[in-house]
Amino acid sequence: MTVTVGTSTSTAARAVGVTKVYGSGEAAVTALDGVSVDIERGRFTAIMGPSGSGKSTLMHCLAGLDDVDSGEVFVGDARVTGLRDKGLTDLRRTKVGFVFQQFNLLPTLTAEENILLPLAIGGRKVDRAWFDTVVDTVGLRDRLGHRPTQLSGGQQQRVACARALVGRPDVVFADEPTGNLDSRSGAEVLGFLQRSAQEFGQTVVMVTHDANAASYADRVVFLADGRIVRELVEPTAEAVLDTMKHLDGGVA
Repeated sequence: MTVTVGTSTSTAARAVGVTKVYGSGEAAVTALDGVSVDIERGRFTAIMGPSGSGKSTLMHCLAGLDDVDSGEVFVGDARVTGLRDKGLTDLRRTKVGFVFQQFNLLPTLTAEENILLPLAIGGRKVDRAWFDTVVDTVGLRDRLGHRPTQLSGGQQQRVACARALVGRPDVVFADEPTGNLDSRSGAEVLGFLQRSAQEFGQTVVMVTHDANAASYADRVVFLADGRIVRELVEPTAEAVLDTMKHLDGGVA
């Protein structure tokens, strides 16, 4: 079965009939079962679902971090499916940004050096005006010379967010970005991701299990058993939680 959600004439990423199976024979687990979804450009999309629903697998396939068994994946105008290692490396450097639950900052580099690291690795020129805009938006101007150990968890995650955006990617993929943060720091990071879509036209895709985090998004796509089963537009935390209770069989 294939379910198409949110088809748009302007898409930053797209999955078409994607199937992903782990294992083989009796041990085979279908993580994605014919999923088709368009990620709208300049919008903040959250992906949710019960444990084992396929939400992280979908994000990894969209980001080119995992291959698919059938179907196709596109980021911008690039066909991800079938790319070899060099093509995938180029895609990740130029078209996608990542924010993970673990901040993944290099401890020997300053905040500024961590933010600019992807551009340095890719040999790309720094757009200083855009760098300044990103840094000021995340409120890190007075922390650029600090190393990760000198920053709070929330500040480290904001460095990671700035690093993801500084290269102007087609899509920023965020995997449980507030999972290691307290509620205040988490709200700051979510507010930044929301503003990056609303003010800068950045496309953001976030996997989360948190109904409050999902309420910052423009749209929430819900998965169950490897299939897209529902979506909410302009979600509230209450509506997200209610949907998740139904998907979890009454358990939030």
